[in-house]
Amino acid sequence: MSKPSSSAPSQRMLRVGEQVRIAITQVLQRGDVRDPLLETAVISVSEVRMSPDLKIATAYVTPLGLKDHDAVIAALNKHSRYLRGRVSPLIRQLKHMPELRFRDDTSFDNYARIDALLRSPEVARDLDRAQDADESGDGPGSEGEGDV
Repeated sequence: MSKPSSSAPSQRMLRVGEQVRIAITQVLQRGDVRDPLLETAVISVSEVRMSPDLKIATAYVTPLGLKDHDAVIAALNKHSRYLRGRVSPLIRQLKHMPELRFRDDTSFDNYARIDALLRSPEVARDLDRAQDADESGDGPGSEGEGDV
């Protein structure tokens, strides 16, 4: 009997990813990494996605208050082996600590872009027109509402 093929992460992948996220956050808060850029940066770890075999952990991070995210991501990837060694004792449920990879989390930028679009005058105008059409009975589904 074969497993159903699904792109959704398993419960174990989610649980381990959350444990790795917490451990990375703790190590970064302590300031264990001796890198001038990382020592001064405040880094938010929003998510860690595990590979199905739990051998690779991809951490999505956002350097707060910095314009050059690429430099911080490069520094984290440069020190990933050291971070892996510092994170490993904090996670006891795994036989082997996964390889750490760091990526820029662009979800906040996407949310801001969508919010700006929704607040644009064009969208407000279209919403007002749709609301006026619904109130006047010209909207979709208004035909024959009073007929019995």
